[in-house]
Amino acid sequence: MPSRTATEENSTAGAVLAAPWRIEAVSVLPNHRLALTFRDGLVGVADFSAIATAANPGIYAPLADLDFFAQVKVELGALTWPNGADIDPTWLHESLATDKTWAVTF
Repeated sequence: MPSRTATEENSTAGAVLAAPWRIEAVSVLPNHRLALTFRDGLVGVADFSAIATAANPGIYAPLADLDFFAQVKVELGALTWPNGADIDPTWLHESLATDKTWAVTF
């Protein structure tokens, strides 16, 4: 069953997340994929499966482990993982606005 994480609205007191490109919710899908919902209603799937064969993924290396990958959270409108890795929500929004599925390259 996919897990779903909503934005932690109260993670920073007084923060206003009005930008349409901020991520509102994420669901973990099979095979290193994430279903995303943005504040403006845009939805799409980000495919991170390339992490499994990346030659030099740097800070993203732990994401190759499916259990670690599933620890994704939305913090202040961005995808984050426990090791400090994050993905720019503006970049994701722009990519998913034209194609509902986007493959992340490492």
